[in-house]
Amino acid sequence: MANSAALTAITLADDLTLTRMGYGAMQLAGPGVFGPPKDRGQAVAVLRAVVEAGITHIDTSDFYGPAVVNELIREALHPYPADLRIVTKVGARRDAAGGWIPAQEPAALKAQVHDNLRHLGLDTLDVVNLRTPSMEGGSTASIAEQFGALAELREQGLIRHLGLSGVSGVQLTEAQGIAPVVTVQNLYNLANRADDALLDRCAAENIAYAAFFPLGGFNSLQSHTLTDVAKRLDAAPQQVALAWLLQRSSSTVLIPGTSSPAHLRENIAAAALVLPADAVAELDAIGGR
Repeated sequence: MANSAALTAITLADDLTLTRMGYGAMQLAGPGVFGPPKDRGQAVAVLRAVVEAGITHIDTSDFYGPAVVNELIREALHPYPADLRIVTKVGARRDAAGGWIPAQEPAALKAQVHDNLRHLGLDTLDVVNLRTPSMEGGSTASIAEQFGALAELREQGLIRHLGLSGVSGVQLTEAQGIAPVVTVQNLYNLANRADDALLDRCAAENIAYAAFFPLGGFNSLQSHTLTDVAKRLDAAPQQVALAWLLQRSSSTVLIPGTSSPAHLRENIAAAALVLPADAVAELDAIGGR
């Protein structure tokens, strides 16, 4: 495994510190994030390797599987290490064919929180993100009712901290009027920079910004540039894309997922990759920064 000393952390509250290189558990489920994994033993081994490498930040949800991934996390890691923080999300459910169905009603959100608690074997969830139906994060639709339902569970002690996923700056402001927000999880990468302003705002307000799909939405020219930079640095394109995100902002946290031990090692090694200024400038130009 990579040297855990390279895994810098961000402190968001007295009881919430996350390694900036986290682990996204979504890919541990079967094809389409549905059903059991092909190799359950390997899935358990990957989760244990995550913790052994010094990562204290695992991202999950009970709608991965559904329930499959959370049950794997419990099998592999319970009783959990004292410094491990599990970040989950609510706001959707799965149909019998594996389709993704929005589930935003307050009662449904509260039921999902209880499902996460039960399948993870926890009395309190470290962080719960409200996942909106907007993957792109550009909506200004009110989320007060939904976020308010989660805030009620926070007051009851079932949730320690709250976050958001797929949101706009307007929605972040609305949520902050209800309860503190410690994480934002949105689409952002070298090729998709629509969230530049929100990312900078999160840094200013000490909110962890979890950028997902680090290689999503690249065109052929952008991919060629990334590959060229990676070759010069003797690194994999995925590692360079992850390293760029870590250097982009002090608030960025990453949740790359894999079911492969070798791929996990590659991802973790990206935390120690320092991009020189000329490489950063070349990569910035991909998205027009």
